[in-house]
Amino acid sequence: MVDHRQDVLAVIPSRFAAQRFPGKPLALIAGKPLVQRVWEAAKAAKRVTRVVVATDSDKIARVVRGFGGEVVMTSPRCPSGTDRVAQVARTSRAGIVVNVQGDEPLLSPNTIDKVVEVLQQDSSAVMSTAVRKPENDREWRDPNAVKAVLDRMNYALYFSRAPLPNLVRSSGAPVAPRWIHIGLYAFRRPFLFRFAALPPSTLEQAERLEQLRVLEHGCAIKVAVVAQKTCAVDRPEDVRKVERILSKLRMREKSL
Repeated sequence: MVDHRQDVLAVIPSRFAAQRFPGKPLALIAGKPLVQRVWEAAKAAKRVTRVVVATDSDKIARVVRGFGGEVVMTSPRCPSGTDRVAQVARTSRAGIVVNVQGDEPLLSPNTIDKVVEVLQQDSSAVMSTAVRKPENDREWRDPNAVKAVLDRMNYALYFSRAPLPNLVRSSGAPVAPRWIHIGLYAFRRPFLFRFAALPPSTLEQAERLEQLRVLEHGCAIKVAVVAQKTCAVDRPEDVRKVERILSKLRMREKSL
């Protein structure tokens, strides 16, 4: 009998009716749909066994099948991307399930692998995610950029849209590290179903960050610190921002 507990399923939840940017998964970024760029990163990750796009949209499904991706149609009543991921996971026996958020076109395969790796290596964690250093102070103060506070063992202490930790400090006090959260989560399969069944928590609703539900229930999130540049697509104007970054990256590669 095949043991699927070592398998890693990557699910990209993809919804057409995004409130701030309807049709976002199909927005072209340097000639490719956003959902395709995220799918290509997940497919290239060495620790991922299978990649699925989870959607309730026939339009998105047609595009994904057109570039060779696998699609699972999910219920339009799923309240969140994680619920969509859990619905797909019930059709698989993979031991680890990765929620690859569909608005991160610059996500690298190496970042996905690191998030899976830290969960595989830490039996005390039920979930893992990633952080990077902020690009500048402006990004640090942007409420669309989620901040993370970590302990000394790289477990998450808190996530917020506010610029945490507090930068007001007395002379001679150490400077606390600042981290920007990357929207990528790996779950142990049993915990994913437990998480999806829990009601939204108080802090989760206050910050509009569902990972706080995990911390409020006393569960451990292991965090991988990565160096990559990311830029989530939240609004139409973010498309051009990502294209500029891609152009700079290509120029840098050509010069090497």
